[in-house]
Amino acid sequence: MLDQGAPPQNERTAAPASPGVAARLMRRKPVERLVAEGGQGEGGSLRRSLGLWQLTMISIGATLGTGIFVVLGEAVPKAGPAVTLSFVIAGLTALFSALSYAELAGTIPVAGSSYSYAYATMGELIAWVCGWCLLLEYGVSVAAVAVGWGEYLNELLDGTIGVTIPNALANPPGVDGGVFNLPALIVVILAMVFLLGGAKESARANTVMVCVKIAALVLFCTIGFMGFKSGNYAHFMPLGMAGVSAAGATLFFSYIGFDAASTAGEEAKNAQRDLPRAIMLSLVIVTALYVVVAAVAVGAKPWRQFNDSEAALAQIMKDVTGQSFWGTLLAFCAVIAIASVVLTVLYGQTRILFAMSRDGLVPKIFAKVHPKTGAPRANTVIVSLFCGVLAAAVPLGQLADATSIGTLFAFALVNVAVVVLRRTRPGMERTFRVPLSPVLPALGFAFCVWMMGSLSAVTWVVFGVWMAVGLVFYFGYGYRRSRLATTAPDVAPAEEIVTESEK
Repeated sequence: MLDQGAPPQNERTAAPASPGVAARLMRRKPVERLVAEGGQGEGGSLRRSLGLWQLTMISIGATLGTGIFVVLGEAVPKAGPAVTLSFVIAGLTALFSALSYAELAGTIPVAGSSYSYAYATMGELIAWVCGWCLLLEYGVSVAAVAVGWGEYLNELLDGTIGVTIPNALANPPGVDGGVFNLPALIVVILAMVFLLGGAKESARANTVMVCVKIAALVLFCTIGFMGFKSGNYAHFMPLGMAGVSAAGATLFFSYIGFDAASTAGEEAKNAQRDLPRAIMLSLVIVTALYVVVAAVAVGAKPWRQFNDSEAALAQIMKDVTGQSFWGTLLAFCAVIAIASVVLTVLYGQTRILFAMSRDGLVPKIFAKVHPKTGAPRANTVIVSLFCGVLAAAVPLGQLADATSIGTLFAFALVNVAVVVLRRTRPGMERTFRVPLSPVLPALGFAFCVWMMGSLSAVTWVVFGVWMAVGLVFYFGYGYRRSRLATTAPDVAPAEEIVTESEK
């Protein structure tokens, strides 16, 4: 006998209606699924081998070096002696965002960083935009830092054997007769070799390099203070607040270290406990060092004499002591220090692409893991070669500003994501909570937007073109191949999975 309440047979077996375009774009990936897939790649899995110490060193390694060793010479002419204030503003902006990162890293401990956080809170399209910004942030940052590495390598060679690399091979095209920046390519390739050995081996090398760079900065402060002249601060803000904010926006790209730590979520032994601690600890250490070194540098050398030098600290050491030895020693330390930035930021870039590939938004090759080393080898080689060529062919200033805008945009989204997740999943376990939420995340968002507005029109044009290219790639590839679209039932944008503990 037929069940009178049952629907007709053809209605029971009919395929569910396909969701509209808007629903597809707003599709969220449940937090539980993000966490459950942690470490899983094509043909293997990432290995959990990093503790609090290694995670903190990754953060410091990716942060400490870029703003001081490389971009200080470019930022000082924009702000004058007030560049110290620029570091404070950039650090404060980073702090607001770091608080949001710390909460989300402890709640969603995965490799995708802010890309994955956006996927869980604001939907697939916003996640793609965030991930695309991270590719700009990390890839261009590697290239920008590699350019500065070549400047210090030349200082080292000049001070030791009296030979420098010819301008044609030491500078990117269009800069002082440059044709191809060979040192920049070399340091990226060296970082690639370390990364191919696995996360644990790379973390060991990075720890040694971080200790060297901290020792170098302490040495610089000790010697630089001997040449400190208070008169260099007579006109503290000669270019006004606009100059301070412009310098801060340029310097902000040097604060992406804590973001690099969040990309290690799937290789941390206890990610929910250690990631928030590593993020906050590294930011405090780095900001303090940045401000002190910048203050000593400007006190030891008039701000008008910096002249966009990427090896400014080594030059100051020479000027203060009157001896080339100290400048050469600092150049040696800087060569090691900047190499650690390249290593750790390149690491973060590969892990973000790993997460995007696992979600189907970029080709599967980026999620393929080598079974012996637990490292995404093909991913690492492809990203390294791309960043190396970029570093060899594009001037530093353009790279630094492009990195800043990508970083600021991604950080702004993270501040939004933490508020959204608080509202949609209030009962989730959180190992760290942003105080005074949503006030501090709102301030973080506002600071990011303000600093983005301080960047040049050319930088905005480059950013707009980059985003347009990203959207073309998403709708041409990721939109159709997303794993949420091909392997899982459709989830309405407003729906969330609620666990028993949240009911």
